[in-house]
Amino acid sequence: MVGTPSIGGGLTLPVCSPMGYQAVPASQAAQALGPAGGAVGDYLHGVLIVPATTAAGTVSIKDGSGSAINVFVNGGTLSDTRSWFLPLNLKSVSGAWQIGTGANVSVLAVGSFT
Repeated sequence: MVGTPSIGGGLTLPVCSPMGYQAVPASQAAQALGPAGGAVGDYLHGVLIVPATTAAGTVSIKDGSGSAINVFVNGGTLSDTRSWFLPLNLKSVSGAWQIGTGANVSVLAVGSFT
């Protein structure tokens, strides 16, 4: 949060830091997010998961040197190739956010990355 300006009557409106996005192609082991490679405090708003085929692979997120967490696992085959947005709203505590993508699945990460 950058600030909370007043909108009258004692009410305030939260203002968020500007967000950007970064594309992560299929078959990436752990792509760091951010133009300078990311850092502690970076904000990951969410990921748009984009399967290219019904046999899309796994998508994982990782905070710095921590363990990867699978956020999408295709245990069989998808019924279609629709994209969907997965909200995360997470702040990095140990380093740059990293996204891993399996075969046939790409990601558009949305957040504030350094």
